[in-house]
Parts: sequence; structure tokens; C-alpha cells
Amino acid sequence: MGIIAPSILSADFSVLGKEISRLEEAGAQMVHIDVMDGHFVPNLSYGPVVVQSLAGKTALPFDIHLMIEDADKYIPAFITENTAYITVHQEACVHLDRTVGLIKALGAKPGVALNPATSLATLDFMPEDVELVLIMSVNPGFGGQTFINASVDKVRALAGLRAARGLSFRIAVDGGISLGNAKALAEAGADVFVAGAALFEASDMKAWIDSFRGLTGA
Repeated sequence: MGIIAPSILSADFSVLGKEISRLEEAGAQMVHIDVMDGHFVPNLSYGPVVVQSLAGKTALPFDIHLMIEDADKYIPAFITENTAYITVHQEACVHLDRTVGLIKALGAKPGVALNPATSLATLDFMPEDVELVLIMSVNPGFGGQTFINASVDKVRALAGLRAARGLSFRIAVDGGISLGNAKALAEAGADVFVAGAALFEASDMKAWIDSFRGLTGA
């Protein structure tokens, strides 16, 4: 069963708690929280204080997506009662195995994200306890970007790698997700869909999620 995990990067930050409540009422299954440092990606978003303020205000689990350098230093501050996954970037982690171990030791599920130009070959020696691999289908840093079509083939190749190695990590995809590419991504093997602008700009959020679920089985 797939998961719809809206990114609150496209939400109204002035009423963030209400926006998450709106997602929950519309049928979202997880909240994707994009943390940006202005160094690894060319934008700033929010830090642990904001994430901690949202914890306990919703039943939805959080996927904390750390688009930051020196992630090990900050990971403990993002552990909350809602934190399910903490996803770090392969490109930003000098010692990925150590970082994955830290996340797991703190009680969260480890995830690894790959930028659009990063080869799946970088996962050849990925720690086997990684529980989610996130394929970026836009260059990270900003919401509302255009989907990179080659991401469908990358998801398909990752699904093949998962099967060949007998692993069970979830395959997430993030960036430009819409009703137009939902079915192709699901058929390629994605099972976590990080929707942002398309969902928050929809006139009826619940209807959008229902339509997306019909296309993907999420």
C-alpha cells in the first residue's frame, strides 16, 4: 500500500498547524518536512524548533527530509513523538553508514535521498537497514518545480535493485508530483509520493488526494 506524504513546503507558513490539520482531514498519511540550510541547497526553510512545535498536534507521522550539511549534528533535535523517518542526502553525508546508524539508534527509520543527477550506483554499498530511498524528481531547494521525466526510469531501476537484493525499503519520489505522473510512478515502483504545490493549489484537497489514490493505490 502506498503513502501520500504532502510536503508542507507549499503550505501557508503563517497557519502551519491548521494546514497540517487540513491535510489530515483530507486523507494524507504522512507529513513530509523539508529542512533546508542555505548551503547544501540554495534556500532556507525551517529548523527543529518549528518541527518540535508541530509534534503532538497531529496523528500523522513525520518524514523529516534533511537537505543540510553536517546532518549528524542536528538529527537528535528532529526526533519527536511524530518522527517516523529521517531522510538524509547521500551527497551530503561523508559517512553514510554512521549517519544511518545514528538515526536508527535514536528510534527513527533511516532514509537516504538522491539528487536527480546522482547515480543509483552510489547505493551499491548502502547500509541494508535503510528503510526508505527518496528519488528527487526536481533539483532540491524550492517547491513548485517541473517534474524531471527521467525520474520515472530511475524509480524503475531502483525497484529492480530492491528486488535483486531482496530488500524491502520504501521508494519515495519528491518534486513536481501531480495527477499527470502519479500512475507512471506507481507502476515504476514508487510507494511514497511527496506532493506539494499541486496538492496545496487544488481547490478541493480531499478530492485531489482521492483522485491520486485512485491512480496509484496509495
